[in-house]
Amino acid sequence: MLTSIEVRNDAGELLTLSMETVTNGLYIEDVDGLGPVKATIASSSSATRDGAQYQSSRRETRNIVITLGLEPDYSTEDVKALRNRLYNFFMTDTIVNLRFIDSAPQSLDISGRVESCEPAIFAKEPQVVISILCFEPDFVAITEVVLEGETVNDSEETLVAYPGTVGTGVVFTINIDRTITEITIYHRGPDDVIKTLELSAPLANGDIVTISTVVGDKYIRLNRLGTTSSLLYGRSSQSDWTKLKRGDNHIRVYITGAAVEYTMAYKPRYGGL
Repeated sequence: MLTSIEVRNDAGELLTLSMETVTNGLYIEDVDGLGPVKATIASSSSATRDGAQYQSSRRETRNIVITLGLEPDYSTEDVKALRNRLYNFFMTDTIVNLRFIDSAPQSLDISGRVESCEPAIFAKEPQVVISILCFEPDFVAITEVVLEGETVNDSEETLVAYPGTVGTGVVFTINIDRTITEITIYHRGPDDVIKTLELSAPLANGDIVTISTVVGDKYIRLNRLGTTSSLLYGRSSQSDWTKLKRGDNHIRVYITGAAVEYTMAYKPRYGGL
């Protein structure tokens, strides 16, 4: 059950809003926009067949609307002072980071930009209605999952049970211990479709290769003797960026010869609370 919302502004200040009690003169009356966002689906029709042919789809921006009630302690501050305190966190066109605290526990983060902050100044029951647009619509787990493994030179796979409802990217960190020229990451998803990410580059003992498949932050980097450079040039143009899907995922990091240690890290993502 959702118990509170933590709001952090761009100055790093924290505001905690309780779902159950009045906290510092504020309480949550309603929160809208926490379910799965609408999907826009494109299709094309043909004069020679019934129905339509699916082409593409995408999920829209999330709009979170928080309605806050104001109940000041008049011995210390009035309604206007409460509104001014809220403006420090919800001024329009500013970025806010929201953390939804759950008793499960399953606390999740999301960031957005304040679209509007509408106070009912002359209402008998004072309140403020805040609209936040989250251009990345997913809720992201606050705790990163880190798994340790070793590369293989056969068909052995590592099972990764992914709990999120939306796919997520992975960061692989591979500690090279000898001369290597090729690395291949195989991913067999819950649908049993196998996708590969192939990297060809001259690597030496002591190198650290980091591969990020996170949407919006994809990269392949080489750390050699403390100097970091890009290895994107070594990625095959036919490669897929690994993305975990809900359910059982099977990962195989293939390097010829003896096993090489690596870690894979990811944060589960959820399409709704």
